[in-house]
Parts: sequence; structure tokens; C-alpha cells
Amino acid sequence: MSGYGGSMSFVLIVVLFILLIIVGTSFGSFY
Repeated sequence: MSGYGGSMSFVLIVVLFILLIIVGTSFGSFY
């Protein structure tokens, strides 16, 4: 169960990182 939770948190961090990059690039092209 702990391994599943660890993978879940890892996936969440990766998704947040990708969203950050998308938002950053969109804002970069905006300004």
C-alpha cells in the first residue's frame, strides 16, 4: 500500500510539474 501511495504522489508531482511548464510557456509567449 505504501508503494502505491508513493507512486501516486510521484505522479501528482510530475503532473504539477508539466502544468507549471505549460503555464510558464503560455505566459512567456503572452508577455
